Amino acid sequence: MNQDQLKQLVGRAALDYVPTGQILGVGTGSTVDCFIDALAASGIAIPGAVSSSERSTQRLLKHGIKVLDATEVERLAVYIDGADEIDGRGFMVKGGGAALTREKIVADLADQFVCIADESKLVQTLGKFPLPVEIIPMAAAQLSRRFARMGGQATLRAGVVTDNGGHILDVRGLAITDPLAFEAEVSQWPGVVTVGVFARHKASVCLLGGADGVKTLKF
Repeated sequence: MNQDQLKQLVGRAALDYVPTGQILGVGTGSTVDCFIDALAASGIAIPGAVSSSERSTQRLLKHGIKVLDATEVERLAVYIDGADEIDGRGFMVKGGGAALTREKIVADLADQFVCIADESKLVQTLGKFPLPVEIIPMAAAQLSRRFARMGGQATLRAGVVTDNGGHILDVRGLAITDPLAFEAEVSQWPGVVTVGVFARHKASVCLLGGADGVKTLKF
């Protein structure tokens, strides 16, 4: 199977985690697009979804699925989203689609994070994928210098403005061996809106698509 077929496979597999009759948290990205399409075709009855991006909101609405604002809900049973990288402990790097801040906000509402990904996303150590960091634009230069002192090379993602009006730094050359400590440190740097390490909000379950079908990893 090619990568698109694997995304469709895990998108359908995630339907088993959709809580009937409850509001669902929905992430962002091409794999999530496949999940939204599968959800719409499934006929599973949900009162609505909280979306992490304008992209997902438009796709949900196109399928007739009601979209609720995060301010309207107190908790979600499940948040379903993809990842750019995930390790053997459920820690992730996210933000390739520039929606990391809203993704982390919606994930914080959820009791369970179900990650859907193809097997190429499973890594031993986070950092091979350029780490996205949403920033306040005026802090770009000083944050780039701070990452350089950690051994990273930060570049501004050209032409990208997030749904929140922020900019994205992509940081290459890092080996994130302690995701919890890394997330805690970088999150405190002035000018950082959100760092794309999801350690505090790690996956509870990962549905990993591969040539042999979908593997379920539990953390």
